[in-house]
Amino acid sequence: MRLTTAQAIVKFLNEQYLEVEGQQHKAFKGIFTIFGHGNVVGLGQALEEDCGDLEVYQGRNEQGMAHAAIAYAKQKHRKQLIACTSSVGPGSANMVTAAATATANNIPVLLLPGDTFASRQPDPVLQQIEQTHDSTLSTNDALRPVSKYWDRVNRPEQVMSALINAMRVLTNQGDTGAVTISLPQDVQGEAYDFPEYFFQKRVHRIDRRIPTALELGDALSLITSKKKPFIICGGGVRYSEAGEALKNFANKYNIPFGETQAGKSAVESSDPMNVGGVGVTGNLAANRLAKDTDLVIGIGTRLTDFTTASKQLFQNEHVDYLMLNVSEFHAGKLDAVKVVADARESLIAIDQLLEEHGYQSSYEGEIKKAKVDWETELNRLYEVSFDKKDFNPEVSGHLDEILSEYTEALNSTLTQTEVLGHINKHIDEDAIIVGASGSLPGDLQRMWVNRKPNTYHMEYGYSCMGYEISGALGVKMAQPDQEVYALVGDGSYMMLHSELVTSLQEDKKINILLLDNAGFGCINNLQMSNGMGSFATEFRKRNKESNALEGEIISIDFAQSAAGYGVKTYSVKTIDDLLFALEDAKKQDVSTLIDIKVLPKTMTNGYDSWWNVGVAETSQKESIVQAHHDRLEELKKARKY
Repeated sequence: MRLTTAQAIVKFLNEQYLEVEGQQHKAFKGIFTIFGHGNVVGLGQALEEDCGDLEVYQGRNEQGMAHAAIAYAKQKHRKQLIACTSSVGPGSANMVTAAATATANNIPVLLLPGDTFASRQPDPVLQQIEQTHDSTLSTNDALRPVSKYWDRVNRPEQVMSALINAMRVLTNQGDTGAVTISLPQDVQGEAYDFPEYFFQKRVHRIDRRIPTALELGDALSLITSKKKPFIICGGGVRYSEAGEALKNFANKYNIPFGETQAGKSAVESSDPMNVGGVGVTGNLAANRLAKDTDLVIGIGTRLTDFTTASKQLFQNEHVDYLMLNVSEFHAGKLDAVKVVADARESLIAIDQLLEEHGYQSSYEGEIKKAKVDWETELNRLYEVSFDKKDFNPEVSGHLDEILSEYTEALNSTLTQTEVLGHINKHIDEDAIIVGASGSLPGDLQRMWVNRKPNTYHMEYGYSCMGYEISGALGVKMAQPDQEVYALVGDGSYMMLHSELVTSLQEDKKINILLLDNAGFGCINNLQMSNGMGSFATEFRKRNKESNALEGEIISIDFAQSAAGYGVKTYSVKTIDDLLFALEDAKKQDVSTLIDIKVLPKTMTNGYDSWWNVGVAETSQKESIVQAHHDRLEELKKARKY
């Protein structure tokens, strides 16, 4: 079949299918595009002429559209994809952050950036970077370290092996992420006589890897030698759709489980064994049980520093580790006993063995007490509120002085925790929340009560600011019949919210819950908790006398700004405002934005966890010297590998 390289790509993508437990469906729903001179008359021409079943979406920012594609795949449990194409230069450079997000989270996404001329005859073309030491380099080479597979098609016939390799990685449940195929713009338009068999229907089976007998024997021996195991429910539980298996397993053997950001909502929060978020952004119940456990059973988790509290959380001197993971790399973390297999199949197989041995954990009332204690604290967080009369700096000190200043600037006394409590109670049970960065992921992992499975979508493997709104669009595309809410801070909103316009274009209603505390509040907390002052993290004007960013607070009307896009907006400064906005937003057919003014320093913190961050070893400030000393003391408690 004589086709251009670009036409061959489009035809190939249309013939890729995924088979999951006997059910087949198209591997690619569509393709996000932002056209430029590096792809518009190549891949763009092919899509215009015959896009097949691919739906073509118009992105607004290359990073944003790729984040939407990532969120779509994640919400689909990695079982259907959306590709992305950009021009060469700034367009492909914008996708580097998104590629890193996908790879860090093990979420498949196919990136098809344009490239400079393979012939090099017009060099240097517009947006080309010339390297005097290597003429083969282009902007797209920046995607190499953040891609699971990277290729450059310099001849039309090369596209065949490139695409087959791409599908190999995109469907690899244990080692997937961003796949980048760089497409020189002249090669996109070059024709070749492709063999017809290249375009035959290809079915990629997503198989469940079965644990071996030896692995199961090791797991059985380890579990039965322990009294108080603790399960960590990671994202792999959700991708494997193993929530029900985990629930049955944990309740049968009286084993509590904590949730990672990616694993949260695999099982509803009300389950007796679900003790909630674990680690740095975990709650009191999970972290206290984790400290005493003698066996950590990680299921589908990468064991990031936030999950393990920088390897310091598990304090029992006899603690061991068992990892169930489809990735051998992740299964080997912390020198664990490994079961390299599908999460659901592993749980079912281990369950059968434990039942034969009559195993039960030795927990008595500890799990229930931990949940009750946390419930008391959670109710307190829901009710934390301030009034202007509370602020008396002469009595209460510096913090009240700061809060008083923000009260005037934001014209609000709302606290972040009470706002989240009301949101949790008043949105629909099957509504999906999306988040990514700042202080909100910590509050949500601790405080959010999931009433239905798969309703919590947090990108925290890369903690990428700007993911929230793009991610909400991708989630809505995956689950069009459910309400989707992006919870986003003011800093992250200003960084990237362009796909809000795409949601209007596609009639995909999303709801933006924007919590504005006039600063990068999470990082402000981090610097101040490690001995620093508040430095360049609050949104303040420059003080002309000191030439520092310590002037008056910048106040922004985000509702007014978003209204210009055609979004239905609300301004919230009281709880009554919030409740009205939440209810009215449900009635809307277009995307909404609720601009909620909240006081800084009113988020959650701590709960028996520690995070290892680099602190200055020498300083003229005693507070920083003390912070460095405290870090060294905590490091003594942490596992070294």
